[in-house]
Amino acid sequence: MESTSVDSVSIFVGREEDGLWWGEIESMPGVIAYGSRRESAVAAVRALVLSVAADCIENREAIPEPFTKVFTLA
Repeated sequence: MESTSVDSVSIFVGREEDGLWWGEIESMPGVIAYGSRRESAVAAVRALVLSVAADCIENREAIPEPFTKVFTLA
């Protein structure tokens, strides 16, 4: 497993035995995405986590902890 980051939030990346790549944000349970290439998995998890944060903002719910430094409710 390796780590990269988006806006100071770590994305952990790994590869399944069948060659499928995955990316996840450990501090946000359930935020995991897959791709046929490493870059695809990272892009998919970035899109997913931004979607989760946007959903929270839209519904005026608490923003997941890793993103409180990136997003705020006005």
